Amino acid sequence: MENNQDIVAGLDIGTTKIACIVGRRNEQGKIEILGMGRSRSEGVTRGVVANIPKTVESIKTAMHEAADMAGVIIETVHVGIAGQHIRSMQHRGMKMRQSMEEEISQNDIDQLVAETHRLVMPPGEEIIHVLPQEYIVDNEQGIKHPIGMSGIRLEANFHIISGQVTAARNINKCVHRAGLNINGLVLEPLASAEAVLSQQEKEAGVVLVDIGGGTTDIAIFFEDIIRHTAVIPFGGNVVTEDIRQGCGIMRDQAELLKTKFGSALAKENKENEVVCIPGLRGRDPKEISLRTLAEIIQSRMEEIIEHVYFEIKNSGIEKQLIAGIVLTGGGAQLKHLKHLVEFITGMDTRIGYPNEHLSQSKVEAVTSPLYATGVGLVMKGFEQLDAQREKLGANRPVEAAKKPPVTTSNRLGDFFNSVFAKTTEMLNPNDDDM
Repeated sequence: MENNQDIVAGLDIGTTKIACIVGRRNEQGKIEILGMGRSRSEGVTRGVVANIPKTVESIKTAMHEAADMAGVIIETVHVGIAGQHIRSMQHRGMKMRQSMEEEISQNDIDQLVAETHRLVMPPGEEIIHVLPQEYIVDNEQGIKHPIGMSGIRLEANFHIISGQVTAARNINKCVHRAGLNINGLVLEPLASAEAVLSQQEKEAGVVLVDIGGGTTDIAIFFEDIIRHTAVIPFGGNVVTEDIRQGCGIMRDQAELLKTKFGSALAKENKENEVVCIPGLRGRDPKEISLRTLAEIIQSRMEEIIEHVYFEIKNSGIEKQLIAGIVLTGGGAQLKHLKHLVEFITGMDTRIGYPNEHLSQSKVEAVTSPLYATGVGLVMKGFEQLDAQREKLGANRPVEAAKKPPVTTSNRLGDFFNSVFAKTTEMLNPNDDDM
């Protein structure tokens, strides 16, 4: 049992897989992954829970696997949320201060964010994140860190991310039924960005494209500020479906073909390269040309990339994104995808691996783009833990001797309970149906 440091668990509820990742922070500030569990996601469609009992079982499987590997008891998790119901908007908030003599404090900013959280949203929607972009103090524009300044009128430009109440509530219900508590809902592309982007890229201007099974998530950063987010309702699953229909084979065979032999550029495959697929009982095997397979994949990937490029142009800062595009998620592992993206967008592209902030770990698989969201959720957990400690003045070390055996909750729960009580109450007004 680990018992000397803070431990955080992230739960990525995806369309194709559910991944639970447990990590701790070492002395150098790097994240060490202690355990990882993965299960097939049976009850999620395009990032949204469609079958609660199946999703609960998948969460339990992944959670127990991660807990056993890490040697901890998992009670609280940071959970990702995605899906085509996610919307983003810009908003300017304003607060009049009482005195010019008193400096602007973190409390002033917290009040401004809290006011923005109370914005009236369309029926059935709720705010997930309020992200400050820049501040205005007495009409002085472009201020990134107003704390310590003097001023009466404090304003901020916010990037607001909202989603359907029912989608958030269903996630909450599944996690609770699996015997876990939620310490926070995090938009998945923001978590992925935390794991695979460097500070310099966010400063220079970069597009994070997370290609999952059911959705493709986008987050655009410039001058270290989130400028645009979007969720495209297509991902790797539609590519698999196209292969299934185009080649007349089973879905599992189509998925295997895509991952083992698939390519996003048809011209990279020779005409005479074929792969043999076993036929159904009593039927002859099928020969499928790799060029044909790549043509099917390329046509669908081009459509997804065109959607991504539309969102980049829609952000209004296309020409300022010096760091180009970073691809992550399971779909980013497709051969030659980087070249196809560069050809369509004309922007520099690289594959994002979630090892930017990781220390050496016994869990090697976690450095795959497939787990970028899960690693990012762990990192977001530590970020929120630090923020709460700072606010509560609890920077002194936790006294391990007085603590029960380590759990991912007894380290974090004290700090988060007060903050997330309101969120939990809003997401889950009736505990009787749990």
